[in-house]
Amino acid sequence: MKEYLKELTKGCWTVPNLLSVLRIIMIPFFAYYFMQKELLIAVIILVLSGLTDFFDGKIARRFNQISTLGKILDPLADKLTQITIAVVFFITFWRADGLVHTFSVIFLIFLIKEAVMVLGAVAMIILGLKPGAAEMPGKVATFAFYLIMISIMFFGPGIGITGIYYPDVVMIVLISISAILTLIAFCSYIPGVKQQLREKKEKKSAENIQ
Repeated sequence: MKEYLKELTKGCWTVPNLLSVLRIIMIPFFAYYFMQKELLIAVIILVLSGLTDFFDGKIARRFNQISTLGKILDPLADKLTQITIAVVFFITFWRADGLVHTFSVIFLIFLIKEAVMVLGAVAMIILGLKPGAAEMPGKVATFAFYLIMISIMFFGPGIGITGIYYPDVVMIVLISISAILTLIAFCSYIPGVKQQLREKKEKKSAENIQ
């Protein structure tokens, strides 16, 4: 554990890590403006958050500023942002009437998935394992999640900032697609975790034999 903490702090003062921290700082501002129904400002903050996410990865690879801490901060910022988005949408849908109110429970899928991922990452660090990098299903699910949620902020029935709304059913279908992609992404991480646990067990067994 001590060795991992030492590795975690090595070369941590980088631009990509600072951008990840900035993304985390943006989260409460997004939530505040969303709940105040200042959706245009909320969208702008979300877009800026997405840009920092894009550029921190580009900068890290271009200038070789990849760090162990960055591999944790980047997905942590993503997950905290997604959890916040799911919470504010859940509250908004829960306050609505009819089918939208009933459908609000689907946001619990996003919340449970992200909460399990965060707790799982903490547990892996405690066990001396390294949380895996985002797989392609995770990247696709994240992109779809942001795209769909932003589209709802623009065109969602009753809340869209454009005043041009698509039907409730269209919104529900879009969110359902995002939820399915989220579940697929979650399942894609399981083999990697099992592999690390198996390797750790085999290594421990080999050390005991010696």
